[in-house]
Amino acid sequence: MVFQFFQKLGKSFMLPIAVLPAAGIILAIGREDVFNIPFIHAAGNAFFANLALIFAMGVAIGISKDGNGAAALSGAISYFILSAGTTSINSTNNMGVLGGILCGLLAGYVYNKFKDTKLPEYLGFFSGRRLVPIMTALFTILLAAVFGYVWPPIQSVINDLGEWILSLGATGAGLFGFFNRLLIPLGLHHVLNNLFWFQFGEFSGATGDLARFFKGDPSAGVFMTGFFPVMMFGLPAACLAMVVTAKPEKRKATAGLMIGMALTSFITGITEPIEFSFMFLSPLFIWCPCYFDGAFAFYCEHSWDS
Repeated sequence: MVFQFFQKLGKSFMLPIAVLPAAGIILAIGREDVFNIPFIHAAGNAFFANLALIFAMGVAIGISKDGNGAAALSGAISYFILSAGTTSINSTNNMGVLGGILCGLLAGYVYNKFKDTKLPEYLGFFSGRRLVPIMTALFTILLAAVFGYVWPPIQSVINDLGEWILSLGATGAGLFGFFNRLLIPLGLHHVLNNLFWFQFGEFSGATGDLARFFKGDPSAGVFMTGFFPVMMFGLPAACLAMVVTAKPEKRKATAGLMIGMALTSFITGITEPIEFSFMFLSPLFIWCPCYFDGAFAFYCEHSWDS
């Protein structure tokens, strides 16, 4: 049951995470040291400035059974209430992306529970999906009352954990790369990514490796850099090797499949099709990308430090 929950949670991250590459490119194009177009830079920055809200809406859609827009609206309402409620109790509270994910989970499950609810005829207008945002708001008020008081110690633990992992330097980056790939067959790597990319570390109001990097933090990028050599060169090379070693009568079909996978990995960074093809041949092959991702993450960070 717990495994299924985290697997579903990981899959629900896919929608908001899918927008990250495009937002990053837009942000980079507008930078002063690239094309120096302020409004383009502001457009890209708008995504990262509202990351928690986007996760609240995206996770709500992913958790809901039919992906209806009412779930996304409920997620947004929940996030606004939680953010305002917790900061009114303690002005230092900032739940960030984790708060957005929590609101998305709540909105998704409330949607699944109440989307078909029928009210008495005189309240019929509020039946079904129209009831979902109202119920979500009520539940979120209770949630805000709790997290307004319990979030500071939780945030302290998260900060301490993040600082400890960051203090490991290249070793921490290598361990992250290894376990990130190891969790892919279970679909839980997105849960791990969320902590490292959006929570650990703080710079100019931005939290997480990804947001800090785009804010210009010179120490950011530790938990992203090591993936690029593998995504852009290592795994496409593995695809080429499988084409070359295929039986002559199967080579054309193999090439058609592998070229598509290699291009997907190179352009978008989506490596799962290649890695699942490894596991189809032999489950033991999953250790190969685990090792190489961990090794490259370690090497890239070690080289940067030295």
